[in-house]
Amino acid sequence: MRLTYLLVLATSVSTPALAAGAGNAPPSATGTQASDEDEERDDTKAAVGPAALTGNEIIVTGKSVLPGSVDTPYAPIQTFEEEDIAAYGASSIEELLDAISPQTGSGRGRDSGRPVILVNGKRITSWREMRDIPPEAIKRMEVLPEEVALQFGYPADKRVVNMILKDSFAAVTGSGEYNRPTRGGFDNYELESGIFKIAGPRRYNFTTKLTETSMLTEDERNVVREDGEMPTVAGDPDPRRYRSLADRESEFEVNGTMTQGVGEGGLDGQLTANVSYDRTVSNSLSGLDTFVLESPDGATATRTYDDPLATRVSADTFSAGLGYNTQFGAWQFSVTGDGSYADTETRTDRNRDMSALQDAALAGDFAIDGVLPYLPGAGVDVARNRALTLSSLATLAGSPFELPAGPANLTIKGGYDYSHTRSDDTASDLGAITLSRGDVSGGANLTLPLTSRSGYFLDAIGDLSLNLGGGLNHLSDFGTLTNWTAGLSWSPSDALTFQATYLVEEAAPTLAQLGAPLVTKYNVSVYDFVNSTTALVTTTSGGNPDLQKEKRRDWKISANWKLPILDRSNLLVEYFHNRSNNVSESFPTLTSAVEDAFPDRVTRDAYGNLVAIDRRAVTFDEVTSSSIRWGVNFGGRLGASSADEASRGSGRGGAPRGPQAGAEPGLAPAGSAPSGPGGAMFDPERFAAMRKALCAPVAEGGEPDLSALPEGMRARLMGADGKVDAARLDRMKARICSAEGATPPAFDPARFAAIRAALCKDEGVPDISTLPEPMQARLRKEDGSIDMERVQAMRARLCATAAGGAGTPEGAPQAAQAADGRSARPAGGGAPSFGGRRGPSGGRWNVSIYHTYRLSQDVRIGPGSPVLDELAGDALTAGGVPRHEIEAEGGLFLNGIGLRFKTTWNGPAHVNGSGAPGSSDLRFGAYTVANLRLFIDLGQRESLVTKMPFLKGSRLSLTADRIFDTRQKVTNSAGEIPIAYQGAYREPLGRVVGIDFRKMF
Repeated sequence: MRLTYLLVLATSVSTPALAAGAGNAPPSATGTQASDEDEERDDTKAAVGPAALTGNEIIVTGKSVLPGSVDTPYAPIQTFEEEDIAAYGASSIEELLDAISPQTGSGRGRDSGRPVILVNGKRITSWREMRDIPPEAIKRMEVLPEEVALQFGYPADKRVVNMILKDSFAAVTGSGEYNRPTRGGFDNYELESGIFKIAGPRRYNFTTKLTETSMLTEDERNVVREDGEMPTVAGDPDPRRYRSLADRESEFEVNGTMTQGVGEGGLDGQLTANVSYDRTVSNSLSGLDTFVLESPDGATATRTYDDPLATRVSADTFSAGLGYNTQFGAWQFSVTGDGSYADTETRTDRNRDMSALQDAALAGDFAIDGVLPYLPGAGVDVARNRALTLSSLATLAGSPFELPAGPANLTIKGGYDYSHTRSDDTASDLGAITLSRGDVSGGANLTLPLTSRSGYFLDAIGDLSLNLGGGLNHLSDFGTLTNWTAGLSWSPSDALTFQATYLVEEAAPTLAQLGAPLVTKYNVSVYDFVNSTTALVTTTSGGNPDLQKEKRRDWKISANWKLPILDRSNLLVEYFHNRSNNVSESFPTLTSAVEDAFPDRVTRDAYGNLVAIDRRAVTFDEVTSSSIRWGVNFGGRLGASSADEASRGSGRGGAPRGPQAGAEPGLAPAGSAPSGPGGAMFDPERFAAMRKALCAPVAEGGEPDLSALPEGMRARLMGADGKVDAARLDRMKARICSAEGATPPAFDPARFAAIRAALCKDEGVPDISTLPEPMQARLRKEDGSIDMERVQAMRARLCATAAGGAGTPEGAPQAAQAADGRSARPAGGGAPSFGGRRGPSGGRWNVSIYHTYRLSQDVRIGPGSPVLDELAGDALTAGGVPRHEIEAEGGLFLNGIGLRFKTTWNGPAHVNGSGAPGSSDLRFGAYTVANLRLFIDLGQRESLVTKMPFLKGSRLSLTADRIFDTRQKVTNSAGEIPIAYQGAYREPLGRVVGIDFRKMF
């Protein structure tokens, strides 16, 4: 293959970037032509990275980093191309991340929240910036290991998801969703609308969402209550009708984000602003005032008042974020700021004092089974919390120096966070509690390549790199906290990667854990392990100012093997070990061991019956755990892929095709390998940096700073005296600094056909007057006459296909360069999506299975106390701790129809009783939660769209969550199900079916 031309905007060559077959290679040129080709090779090396030139061929040996990808030694755990993402049929980024949670989940740490999100390899202001973006706007998505988070200033306790967006996309969406359990008693619906657009460096997104959920009560699930909890007088209301299993909720959200390029063509960076408002209201019922009356003759009756005890929580949250990303030479600078103000009010009805009524009944003032005297309500307790949070972080990332194995990568970070909370409640005599915290942070992370296969330095070892990092946080209320990490990454081959990381960090409890307002709830069902009974108790939650600083130590060792089967398959094995001291946790399940450790948190009456529990957060002395998590991912194509169709199209002599939808201008599609020199990848970020350096204003008498330009380009601008040649510089600026040069324009098939017609119609001297001026100049000699040698060389490249002009020369679609240097784009300029637009052809299938095997999980509640083995039954959680857990997701998508499944299986577990008479162990059986989703892109049904044009661009989805309608079965030693562990309490909704309609305009 012979290289003629790669990037017209970065060179002085203006002929088409078309590759010809070896048999069509023109004869070697001398003089000026040879010099031009040498210059072309220099510029090509600068654009595509290190390369070895052999004759007329280029062999790329350097590491290729696709635009928007993360430059890291850590291999992706999973990569999703545009067609893979379409196969999930998700309506938002939030839905997409939920669908792939087995791949994005981490066994490190105790936080099971969402992964770290990057966009085009850069940090974002907050999750709000991305959550509502249509998945159709994503060109490529990479799931990266936890260690990559260190490069962006985050702790290494979550995986990283990098989303590479398309360069051009626009959509207006509207959707509606309705869900209902097959057992009835509950309704949920969502309405959402949004507008999203990407235009180069600019993008904006605005969405509104309304969610309404009805209440589900105990009587709608036939909950059984203990004797003595139900009224004994006919006509008294059933308290189960006034005790909620699921709250009634209403939520309204408004979210807007704007990203704008700074400077000409966005060359000075990107600025992002986000604003959102969220209003949430929930209502729950805690039953009725239930009491026992006794008559003078000793008879008793259990009575209830028809006045439910209600709790209403309303919250208003205002949030705003601001971010800026730019390039300082070879260094990437990012600064983000985010703030929110939340005002939450909780109103809780008080229990009535029944003592006067009970005294009157005992005195015989009224019949205990008659009409009850009027008793006014006891009032309402009000708790209010106002929380202000402000956070900022600045990072500077780049390469400070070169090692024999390659460049070192350094990330420096610094930030300041501020939190302020004010809590007050009428149930406490403490008055208002105000807490504030300032957090000054700083740190650095350094990655050092030790060996390199591509750089031929100790390449027999493979790619080996060392990662070192450290930081500190100075908290105004907790002093200084430190953290550091060290890790190794080793890739003996492209298919196999090993990693080992050790992390040590200190952490402080949150202000909410320290100072949340006290909230009291009545008639909460709690299993009493001491008496093996279920009691209705009063619980108190809120902040605990006595919590302590935590210290964590984590090991992670992993291996990732790309399996030599199928086109998308890999095996991941990870080992985790954690040991933490002074761990702040929510109050655990009230087992006998917990009650012995926190006797002051439990209230019993004179008969030993459980009455109240203080559930504020506690500190455990030490928590240790170890586990192995391994998983396999398989995937492949169904039917023809886009690449297959493109190749078939060119073979039939079809019209010239551009790259796949979403590809960079003038580039092969992301994720595809260049098909030859002419198909090499164009790096927009590098070109932007080159353009910024070249086009920057220069003081009179000064010279431009050309250090950011490739060496080949700098050499071409130099005169014989070694100084910048003003004429050459002006010519290059005229091409690159013009408005047209800022963005490579679209490929024009008609213009290309006209060029072929002018050059290929005969073998004589062509009429080149119709050709673009740069091509004319290229084909003329210094005296202005036509250079037939150059004409023949160009004919060999442009006229290689069959006569008639219908086809394109081999390599033209891959290079995507028109004869005048313009890059090809898909017709229409839009981004593919479902419905009536162009969408990814072919289909996809995939299966991902992950298994967690817990080796140990031990807790020491206090210094000197016994170690509790949670796997052996000394559990601190309501369901015990299973040793095995399996997550799986998968599905297939073909011809606009998709079927997805997601399932979780938890193994059996048990919780030990106290061993005292009357106490019983509990066994929690294994259970499976399986969700199914069937969707169809109605817009691809042409006959249906013809009859109902409104369906163009629409998708219909049918869902079934917990499709087996199973609930975890909990039994005591006698095989009986305790009241507190009825199926309705474990899973109140059961199977939920839903319908979702979404339309994209």
